[in-house]
Amino acid sequence: MNATDLHFFIDSTINYFDIMTEDKLETGIPYLKNGNPIALEFTGIIGISGGRKGSIYLTTTADMLRSILQNAIGFENPQTEHIKDLIGEITNTIAGNVRQAYGDNFMISVPVVLEGKPKDIKLPDDIQSFVIPMKWRDHQSYLVICLE
Repeated sequence: MNATDLHFFIDSTINYFDIMTEDKLETGIPYLKNGNPIALEFTGIIGISGGRKGSIYLTTTADMLRSILQNAIGFENPQTEHIKDLIGEITNTIAGNVRQAYGDNFMISVPVVLEGKPKDIKLPDDIQSFVIPMKWRDHQSYLVICLE
């Protein structure tokens, strides 16, 4: 991965929030992650195959997702199933937009959504994983990119 690759993901994520919400998404400086993965309350994972192999995942809090659902989409009382749908949709949209930059050989899976701090996420030892810290309003989240 190089800086251009990371910017495809950052730009795609910022664009999602620009379209869906009135508040800007702030991104921090990407860093390498080794060892235990970062996981917050809800995580959406997309597997990548084809010319690039690996995965990306977005992990965030229920409060952030609930706030997006209430303020941007208009749900008055979002339930857990709505929150899960949203984290899957956001992750899928980010990966789908990046796919446009890489072409048809960048194949993405259907999102897998995990609730809670999952113990099953394992970052491969042989592929560098980059973490992009993000902040929307007062909510922290992380986009993790692990691609060959």
